[in-house]
Amino acid sequence: MNLSAALPTFVVTLREGFEAALVVGIVLACLSKAHQTQLNRWVYQGIGGGMVASVMVGFLLAGVLQEINSHQSPYTPVIREVLAGVFGLVAIAMLSWMLIWMTQQAKSVKSDVEGAIQTALAQNDSAGKAIFLLVFIAVLREGFETVLFILAKFQEGFILPATGAITGLLVAAGLGILLFKWGVKINIRLFFQVMGILLLLIVGGLVIGMLKHVDASVALLMQIDWRFANWCIVPGESCLLGPLVWDTSEFLPDREFPGIILKSLFGYRQKLYLGQAIAYLLFMGLVGGAYFQSLTGRSVLGKNSEKTVEKAS
Repeated sequence: MNLSAALPTFVVTLREGFEAALVVGIVLACLSKAHQTQLNRWVYQGIGGGMVASVMVGFLLAGVLQEINSHQSPYTPVIREVLAGVFGLVAIAMLSWMLIWMTQQAKSVKSDVEGAIQTALAQNDSAGKAIFLLVFIAVLREGFETVLFILAKFQEGFILPATGAITGLLVAAGLGILLFKWGVKINIRLFFQVMGILLLLIVGGLVIGMLKHVDASVALLMQIDWRFANWCIVPGESCLLGPLVWDTSEFLPDREFPGIILKSLFGYRQKLYLGQAIAYLLFMGLVGGAYFQSLTGRSVLGKNSEKTVEKAS
């Protein structure tokens, strides 16, 4: 059983889930400080609602993919490759944006959430609904990103990626409980820095895979209808990606250990084409550069994060 398929979704869900856990923990701490713990039920309902909505979106999109796969048509393989490329592109855009945005906004997360809670409590009768919406959106946002990531890798199957996602979510929830309920000190800044680097490498692998799906769709289209032959601009194995940069399939195949682990976590491919290499370097230069620049002098919960943890516990 290829457990490596679960590793990337585990990392993504662990990081995204812990972000949501931080928001939930701060909300609960604010309600406790304001002696409004009777509103805690709205927080738990927001968590449940966000998780259910994320799962429903996942099932809906997975059902669409299943329907396409079951449809008998010469163009079905082409559509499958195109969808894999589209989901990959959307997942790359969303995960990259959230990676940079969360790091840049991390300093004000605590004050933003506290401000939203104070505004909600001032609404008296509708305070619970406002708190529910705040938590619901936080959980749904992270859940939707995970769903998109799983769908971007749907050709590897759904069971193992979903298992990795569930495991990551459980670990994230456990870390949140340790942090806010039991007062266990966790170096939040280091956690997000390490997980952010892993996520950056995983998304970089998505860039390589997305381009491969686009290339495969054009190659399949050309095989079905000769009129699309001029779309294949490069002769050889690849239609769009240019010449082969390296081929390590003889001594480090990406379908066997340890290559399969390198592929899952770091974007390694046994065959890499020039277009993929250029896109990967551009991604790391632009997104990676912006991410590392945003790390400078910033903390995930701001300078008073440790005090916040102590108060929350």
